[in-house]
Amino acid sequence: MRDLLSELISLQERLAAMQASLNLPARQHEIAALEHKAADPDLWNDQREAQQTLQRLTRLKAELESWSSLEQQLTGLAELLELADAEADDSLRTELAAELDTARVTLESRELALLLNGKYDDRDAFLSIQAGMGGTDAQDWAEMMLRMYTRWAEAHAYTATLVDVSAGDEAGIKSATLELRGPNAYGYSKAETGVHRLIRLSPFNSAHTRQTSFARVEVMPEVDDAPEVQINPDDIRMDVFRAGGHGGQGVNTTDSAVRITHIPTGLVVVCQNERSQLQNRETALRVLRGRLLERELQRQREERLRLRGDYQQANFGSQMRTYYLHPYTLVKDHRTDVETSDVQSVLDGNLDAFIEAYLRLSLGATSEPNGVTGVTGAKE
Repeated sequence: MRDLLSELISLQERLAAMQASLNLPARQHEIAALEHKAADPDLWNDQREAQQTLQRLTRLKAELESWSSLEQQLTGLAELLELADAEADDSLRTELAAELDTARVTLESRELALLLNGKYDDRDAFLSIQAGMGGTDAQDWAEMMLRMYTRWAEAHAYTATLVDVSAGDEAGIKSATLELRGPNAYGYSKAETGVHRLIRLSPFNSAHTRQTSFARVEVMPEVDDAPEVQINPDDIRMDVFRAGGHGGQGVNTTDSAVRITHIPTGLVVVCQNERSQLQNRETALRVLRGRLLERELQRQREERLRLRGDYQQANFGSQMRTYYLHPYTLVKDHRTDVETSDVQSVLDGNLDAFIEAYLRLSLGATSEPNGVTGVTGAKE
C-alpha cells in the first residue's frame, strides 16, 4: 500500500506545481470579464467576435473544471487508500491501483497540454489533405485519412467542419480541408503535418497487386491577428464559380464557391462549403492567412535548425509515417519510432500515442508518451 500512497503523493505534488504555473486567479478574472462581455447585447452586432468570446469563455470554464475534477479525484483516492490500508482489503487495493493509473494518464495529458505554449498552439486549425503519388489508390487513401482525422476530432470533442473537398477521378478525393475547433486544436494537430504512406494490396486493379500510395497533410493555425501575416488586397485574385458535390438543395444553382489566389506566393484556396459567397470568401481568407502564417513559421523553424546545424530538406518522398496493410499490419511513425499493429484502431482515429510522442520529442519533454494497446516507443 505504501507504493500506491507514494505514487499518489507524487501526483498531488505534480498537480500542485501545474496549478501554480497556470495562475488560476488570473483565469478566474478573465472568466468574469468574458461573462460581463457576453452579457452585453451589443456584442452580437459582430457575430464573429461574439462567437469567439463565447468559445473562449466555454474553454476556460471547462479547463478550470477539469483541474478541479482531477484534484478532487486525487483527494478521494487518498481517503480510499487509507481505508484500504486500515482494512487490509486486497480487492480494493487492486481497484485503487487501476484508478491511480487512470489519474496518472490524465495528469500526463494535462502536462503535455501545458507544454503547448507556442504562440498559436491554442488556436483553432485548418487541416488539409492532398493526394499524392499512387493514382486512384492515393485518392482513396486521402479519403481514408479524411475519415481518420474526422474520427480523431470527434473523439476529442472538436468541431470538424469540411471547408472544401475535391472528388477523385474514379474514387476517393484529390484534396480536402477540415476546420478544427477546440482547445489547442492547432497545438495537437500540427503533429500530423507531413507525408503519410500507405502500403496495401490495391482494390483498384484486377491483379490485386501491392500498391504504395502517398498523401500530404498540412496544418495551419486559424488567425485573424497574426502580425507575421499582412495581406494586401491588391495581391489577391478572387474567382467565383458554381459549387459542386454535396451541400444540400440549391448548392449548385448559384455561383457561391470562391477561389482565392495569392499572387506573390501562388497559393490557391478554394471554399465551397457555405451557400453564401460572402461566407465562403471569409473562410477562404482565413485559410489563406493560416497557410501564409504556417509558411512563415516553417521558415523560422528551418532557420533555427540551420543555425543548430541539423536542418534537412523535406521532400515528398520523406514520409513521416507508414501504414502497412500488407504483407503485415503495422503503423510506424518514423520520427519517434512509435508503432502499433492495430492499424484499424489508428484508421478509426486513435492517433494520440503518435501525436503525444512527437510533441514530447519536439518540445524536449522527458516524460514517456501515453501509450495505447499495442504501441511501443522503442528504437530499432
